[in-house]
Amino acid sequence: MTTRGILGFAIFLFVLALIDLYAYKGVNTALAQAGPGLKRWVRLGYWALSIGMLALLVWVMVSMQDLRSTRNHSFMFSLAALFLLFLLPKLVIVLFHGLEDLVEGGRWLLGRLTPGDPVASGEPISRLRFLSQAGLAFSAIPFIGVLYGITQGRRNFRVERVRLSSSKLPKAFDGLRIVQISDLHLGSFPSGTDIVRKGVDLINDERPDLVLFTGDLVNDYADEAEEWVDTLQGLQAHMGKYAILGNHDYADYVQWDPPKGKRANLERLKRHHQAMGFRLLLDEHVRIERDGQAITLLGVQNWGRRFQQYGDLARAMQGHEASSFRILMSHDPTHWEAQVLGTGIELTLSGHTHGAQLGITIAGQTYSPAQWVYKHWAGLYTEGAQQLYVNRGFGYIGFPGRVGMPPEITVLELRHRDEAPAT
Repeated sequence: MTTRGILGFAIFLFVLALIDLYAYKGVNTALAQAGPGLKRWVRLGYWALSIGMLALLVWVMVSMQDLRSTRNHSFMFSLAALFLLFLLPKLVIVLFHGLEDLVEGGRWLLGRLTPGDPVASGEPISRLRFLSQAGLAFSAIPFIGVLYGITQGRRNFRVERVRLSSSKLPKAFDGLRIVQISDLHLGSFPSGTDIVRKGVDLINDERPDLVLFTGDLVNDYADEAEEWVDTLQGLQAHMGKYAILGNHDYADYVQWDPPKGKRANLERLKRHHQAMGFRLLLDEHVRIERDGQAITLLGVQNWGRRFQQYGDLARAMQGHEASSFRILMSHDPTHWEAQVLGTGIELTLSGHTHGAQLGITIAGQTYSPAQWVYKHWAGLYTEGAQQLYVNRGFGYIGFPGRVGMPPEITVLELRHRDEAPAT
């Protein structure tokens, strides 16, 4: 590690130690009326966990090179989850106790500046202690949320059913059932987990005509997919399975020495798609026929405003039937507004955002940090005759869980709509 890196890590540890100290002050204040036995056990438990987490961080930093060489994303992400599990509650305690100290400091300053009798000390302190007690109580919320997300949230798939209609859809395709999945990130799943099999079974239960996978099969390395090839080969769709590449599939986020290893990795990833039964569309289109009529399926490589721009939409559209109903697979939803709008392509399917793997639903409306980054981040969007659907993702990356943003299997049912009579 460079000197700059060591200094940055030391500052990070120092900040974490300050958070630990101040959060403990808040806990101590909240338990001021508790018995000495409880206080002693809380103190021992708190500092055992805090010192243990700091020691774990030091070990991770010292062992980072070896950990990277194992390519064990699941283990690394589990460490990240463990860190968040205990850090977020402390931040809540710090927030509430900090507010308490600010109020108490303001009262003290006001007493120094205002002539007259000082404010009685007993009652205000006991009244303000409520803030630290509230902070201790509310700290359970992020703890329970993270714990649920990593134990249950990542495996509780939501089957999202969407019905779309178009006058351009040939009558032979009326009722066409498409399952869209996205962002598998197979390297994030622990070896031997049944989560992927559970998702495959749910998809097959839908008896789809088409399965469309909109990118990010792995996190970086093609060999992350090897354990799951047979499982995903079991996906059933009698009209075919098609896929595109996402930003992670190119392995741009790791160092390759020699560089030709990166090209070999991508070729290997393409072979995995083929073994799973997917036809990989690389800036191209295919004609899908049914009962003498046809629609066009287009697939582009990754193109995003803030990510790789490898995709060539013009090339994918070259020679296609513009009069047919068209479905475009493009991993990053920012592509839709940047290049797809105005082409007349009726339906675009994307993923990429994961819905930030975090959301909260209030009065039927879901809010997520993803909406601060992406204009189109989850669900269905419409501009004139063109529509975009953004899948919330099958897997996860970074944080090995999902809180209020379940992994999604999208079932799209296409219906033919007769032209409205002229008025």
